[in-house]
Amino acid sequence: MKLERTLAMQLARGFTLIELLIVVAIIGVIAAIAVPQYGDYLTRSKLTEATATLSEHRVKMEQFFQDNRTYVSACATGSIAATPTGRYFNYACSNLTATTFTVTATGIAAQGTDGFVFTIDQANARATTGVKTGWSGAGATCWVTNKSGGC
Repeated sequence: MKLERTLAMQLARGFTLIELLIVVAIIGVIAAIAVPQYGDYLTRSKLTEATATLSEHRVKMEQFFQDNRTYVSACATGSIAATPTGRYFNYACSNLTATTFTVTATGIAAQGTDGFVFTIDQANARATTGVKTGWSGAGATCWVTNKSGGC
């Protein structure tokens, strides 16, 4: 009888409070490292919209110039180089003259790209004029694509 009772107690044994606390602590450490890294990963993935759209739009601006010998009114609605639209960035054309243009991509706050500002011009000069708080690289002569300011 006593042997059966001891055996039943050994089989019914569960996790101790210490074991559960260790598991919770391990999960907390992993979460503290993984969640910020995941947020940066999402931001970097959204930046590709701006860089791809600006590159594509520059080609369209050059097509417009080949047809019209000017950039003036290139970004007008209905033009081959109409101002692009995006999910994570707002786009604007400026400095439109016969021989120059600048296209700017500005991050949308509600999409998590606030603070980012990328530009491209007729000479294919790429620049990052603004970055999100906590990122480096504002003022770079390239498009910043990672938190440390690398292009």
